[in-house]
Order: sequence, then structure tokens, then C-alpha cells
Amino acid sequence: MSEVKNLLVLPRLRVQNANAISSPMTWGFPAMSAFVGLMHALERKLAEASLPVSLGRVGVICHDFEAQATEGGYIRGFHLTRNPVDKTGGTAAIVEEGRIHLDITLIFSIDTGAAESEHEVIAHQISEIVSGMRIAGGSVIPNRAVPSHKQRPQWVMLDDDEERRQTQFARLKRRWLPGFALTLRDDYLTEHLQTLQQQHPDASLLDAWLDLSRLNHVCTLENEGEPNEKPVWQAQRPYRGWLVPIPVGYGAISDLFQPGEVANARDTKTPFRFVESLYSMGEWVSPHRMKQPEDLLWYVDNDEEAGLYRLNNDYHLRASAQ
Repeated sequence: MSEVKNLLVLPRLRVQNANAISSPMTWGFPAMSAFVGLMHALERKLAEASLPVSLGRVGVICHDFEAQATEGGYIRGFHLTRNPVDKTGGTAAIVEEGRIHLDITLIFSIDTGAAESEHEVIAHQISEIVSGMRIAGGSVIPNRAVPSHKQRPQWVMLDDDEERRQTQFARLKRRWLPGFALTLRDDYLTEHLQTLQQQHPDASLLDAWLDLSRLNHVCTLENEGEPNEKPVWQAQRPYRGWLVPIPVGYGAISDLFQPGEVANARDTKTPFRFVESLYSMGEWVSPHRMKQPEDLLWYVDNDEEAGLYRLNNDYHLRASAQ
């Protein structure tokens, strides 16, 4: 039984020049931490606007994307811009920045103490606020490729009855097509590590992550031992689905320092800790394969004692059980 009671849907947002460099080792679609950061920034703006709502989880469905990079060949490069001259009048250095244009739908789990009659008004107010915010560093612009009635924000109250809830969710999923939602597949990474260790006992999680991140080809002999014997290269995919390497948060590489203890820190009132990126595997899944809202929603799942500041998604729990 799903625990999500209310969903706020902001459909078919057009984001221009979002950050395409999601971590030191991955590029493409922005990291989910960017959208969770958007959710937290939005909550602060809602508090300033005195809107009695709270946001708990966020999901993203990508309908279209356009990476600002060269096409063709084995080597690809970002489209870069020349910055204005520096204060001395000299040519400023080019800072490599990856950009991508996105057509996305944002889904938030939302709670409020407001009356049901106010939900539609609040949804439109939130939509107006989001239209003036940055999403993964990109600007929200009018989406002229989609009719205006398909861009209206929706506040969906999910029914307590399971059958009616499934009908409501099915109706939403049809509206989200065509598109794909990014989900977490920690289970594939763990399972693939066990597979590698059967052949190479010293294999690490990094080996498993790199092996899943690439497309491997294996050479076999066709008609072996016969005059017409020839080598055949075949792609080897250990799992079905559209798998991608993704960053899922940060891991501590130092002790937790008290506020102001580290020089030149951005915030002198918050404890400070040095961290590095955490990686896992993600899978792009069509919304029609989702069974409940939790399948596409991401949430913060920190373990401060272990030094883990990461995001989680529950799709793999149901998918691995099947």
C-alpha cells in the first residue's frame, strides 16, 4: 500500500541550459541531487510566501532532451562560450561547462493543512514560483511545443481505496507518456559484484560499476573447426533495460568540523565536512511500468554516523522482488 497521499504535478516544463555535468565521472542528464535541491529551495520560497505546504519526495520524467555537444565520431565535445574579457582587458580562460535542454515533468509528494478547495490555487502559485527558479542551473522558459492545457499544474489527492488509487495513478501515467523516469538500481550493482567475484575474487564495487557502465562486446567463433569458421562480435548485456551510471550523493572523507573551524568555508554557522561523490546505477523506466508513486519518487536517506549523505528511490525494491 502506497504511503503517498497527495501528488503535485508540474507537467512539461522546458528547461534551457541545465547543467549536463552531473559529477566528476558522469555527464548527461542532471543528477537527482539537483532536483532534490530544487525541492528544498522551493520549500523555503513557499515558507516566505506563507503557503502551508511541505514537500517530501521528488520524481522527474524526461520527455525530451538536447545535449549541447558535438555529434558524430568517437569523440564528443561540449559547445562552449567565450567569456567577456577580464579586468585587465585580456582574454578570459574558457571554463568547460556542459549544458542540456530538457523537457521534463516534475512530481512532488506534498502535504498541507489547507482545505481541499484551496489545492488548485496553491498548485498554480507553486507553478508560478517554479517558473522563476533555476532547475539544475537551467532557466525555465515557455514550452511552445506543448499545448497550454497540457502544462497546467495538477494537485492529485490519491484515494485510500487501493482500486481507485490504481485507477488514478494509471490515468496520470498515461499523461506522462511518452517519457522515461530515472530510478535507482542498487540491486544490479550488488548482484553484478557477486558475479564478477566468482571469476575474479579481488573485484571491487568500482569494477562492477565500470563494467555495468559500458557496453561490452565478446568475440565468439561461428562454425568453429569448419572451413568457413569466422569470428563474430556480440554485445553482452547482463541485465535488460536502459542502465546508466549516476551519482546518488556524497560520502565523508574527513571528520565533521565545528562551524567556523575550517577557513574560507561558505557558511560559518553550519558544521563542515569534506566529501566525495557516491555512485550507483540507474535505470530509465517508462511510467507505464510503475505500480505506485514511490517507484519514481526520490528522497533523502542520510546516515550521518556512517558519513553518508545520499538519495534513495524504492523502485528496485519492487523490481528485484519480481
